Amino acid sequence: MMQEAFLHFIWQHQYFDKTGLLSEEGTAVNILETGTLNSDSGPDFQGARIEIDKLDWRGNVEIHTKASDWDIHGHSQDVAYDNVILHVVWEADKQVLRTDGTKIPTIALKGRVPEYLPQRYKRLVNSSHKIPCETHLPDVDEVKKRAMLDKACMERLFQKSRDVIAVLERNGNDWDETAYQLLSKNFGFKTNADQFFRLSELTPMKLLMKHTDNLMQVEALLFGQAGFLEGETDDTYFQNLKKEHHFLSVKYALKEPLSRHQWKFMRLRPANFPTLRIAQLAGVLCHPTGLHSRLLEIKDKTQLSDIFRKGETSDYWKKHYQFNKCSTSPVSSFGLGSAENIVVNTVVPILVAYGKVRDEQTYIDQAVALLQALSPENNKIIRIMKDNHMIPVSALDTQGMIQLYNQFCIKKRCLKCNIGVDILKKEV
Repeated sequence: MMQEAFLHFIWQHQYFDKTGLLSEEGTAVNILETGTLNSDSGPDFQGARIEIDKLDWRGNVEIHTKASDWDIHGHSQDVAYDNVILHVVWEADKQVLRTDGTKIPTIALKGRVPEYLPQRYKRLVNSSHKIPCETHLPDVDEVKKRAMLDKACMERLFQKSRDVIAVLERNGNDWDETAYQLLSKNFGFKTNADQFFRLSELTPMKLLMKHTDNLMQVEALLFGQAGFLEGETDDTYFQNLKKEHHFLSVKYALKEPLSRHQWKFMRLRPANFPTLRIAQLAGVLCHPTGLHSRLLEIKDKTQLSDIFRKGETSDYWKKHYQFNKCSTSPVSSFGLGSAENIVVNTVVPILVAYGKVRDEQTYIDQAVALLQALSPENNKIIRIMKDNHMIPVSALDTQGMIQLYNQFCIKKRCLKCNIGVDILKKEV
């Protein structure tokens, strides 16, 4: 079945025979300007210029598979579609009207589009490959691949920034609280992300900032609210934290903590145990400068160590991955890879969101520069892309690849992808 997305492509690039083009009403149609594709609500192409029966019309163009879709979509009762000057369809099975009852000129494209073009499109969208166009990728110009990766990356950054702004609004536009919650979530990585985010809600940044000069108190608050101080043990440090948490819990009337069983340890390396990550988070938070301000200052790779890798944990966590079990070897420090992961998934989205809220492009540029300075990520999606001759050189590339794969390849949105469009255009 013909798809509207394909008809948008055909109209936008005018890949149809316009010889002797007549409307269904029998009037001559001459396309002077196709208009601009509209990504919001309303007619599909805006600002078109069409000569109909020798009269110059300016307005919008609406595209459907069948003319009857006009009524099915409710346009005949929607005044937003009264300025449509041309109805472009694959099959003209009905005359359509504006809200005032006037007829809308309609042209049908069936029989005017080269047969090989819809066939090539169908082969793309029906492909069983993980990347629909993978057999054609080697023939696509590298500059065009690069342009699409950049476009996909920026789309991903703005998408992530919207998530940041949503959290910001829930926090009453408090940037420090928002940065803290998102950073906490990232410290849980995929396995314990939700638990860390909930922990940050149970121990607000406003509360922690009263104790950032006392690492033990910050640890007591975080471990206590995480539920890791339940039960009894001979571990002296555990006992001290539990006592401190009880005192602070009463003082601040803290909410009911999480339970230890909510945290996941299975199939995690000790370096990723949530207990150690909480200790490392406490070390990062114990700083006189506000968290959000420090994140905004990250401009290059060398500053990652200052904020994340040099955040001192207590001596206890230099010998333990979890309570009551002393490690026989030195405990792993916060690695560069983990620090880069946090920059990609927390710092960069915060920078972009901050730039959008303040309408300052410099923060968005800073975010892009940071991604360009970081090493490429390595995951399943990136490996698929590499297998298809798309080799990343930075985190900017890999963020673009993730967006390209998730939002274009999997969803078969080939006509919204510059690479897919280039492949189809080569057939014309």
